[in-house]
Amino acid sequence: MTEQKKVAFIGLGVMGYPMAGHLVTNGYDVTVFNRTEDKAQRWVKEFNGKKVNTPREAAENAEFVFCCVGNDDDLRKVTLQEDGIFAGMKQDAIMVDHTTTSAEVARELYQEGTSKGFHFLDAPVSGGQAGAEQGILTVMVGGDEPVFDRASDSMSSYGRAVTLMGESGAGQLTKMVNQICIAGLVQALAEGLNFAQKAGLNGEQVVQVISKGAAQSWQMENRGNTMVRNEFDFGFAVDWMRKDLGICLDEANRNGANLPITAIVDQFYKEVQALGGNRADTSSLMMRLNRN
Repeated sequence: MTEQKKVAFIGLGVMGYPMAGHLVTNGYDVTVFNRTEDKAQRWVKEFNGKKVNTPREAAENAEFVFCCVGNDDDLRKVTLQEDGIFAGMKQDAIMVDHTTTSAEVARELYQEGTSKGFHFLDAPVSGGQAGAEQGILTVMVGGDEPVFDRASDSMSSYGRAVTLMGESGAGQLTKMVNQICIAGLVQALAEGLNFAQKAGLNGEQVVQVISKGAAQSWQMENRGNTMVRNEFDFGFAVDWMRKDLGICLDEANRNGANLPITAIVDQFYKEVQALGGNRADTSSLMMRLNRN
């Protein structure tokens, strides 16, 4: 890039921290805000960027403002409060939200941004902490096509697949599909591996064999062996998965979709929480089966 574009990144969690770093690596002039000051300081030291004290300050003069926080309420706070992102954004700037939220709040912020003369894209991601660190996330985007065209190159700094899925809210709806599919896959994998153990088979050998056939999945390739070893510390926590599945179930109540397996798996994750697995990886569904 011959001229550095000024961008902001709000939220330096396990996903946002490396994503903001990739923007620096790709030549962007990045200013960050994070609620926890020491993490912002650590990021600045590692990536030689800048930090400020409010989301509003971060957004001022930025062409793109990226955000990755916890939930709908967190997103509303960092955007709509007096010192929030929307108070600092310049005309025709673009906010790209990578938080997994409801489609409802995405549409709300799209309308609010439009009324103020700037743009909003909902762009949740999939690929986990490892995908963020390696810069190979899948980014599902909702919003206006001309705005997406302007922002897609910047998202490619950390995204291997960056795709416009439709109008505002479509990115979040696609992420819901992603989480619904993951929930069913992980539960099936947990049941299969528990069955293998009860049958006296070598679980890791089972994974090695069946992952070469029709049962293969990302979850099996990346979590199968660790599930056999009862290792559940890989980033995306059960608490966050329950938040996401709650969004899916709420949306299904609105649109009439039938999600019986998702509802059951959500309750299985509730059992994992009761076992102390709130911060365990989502593959910890295996925990509840190993009790017996």
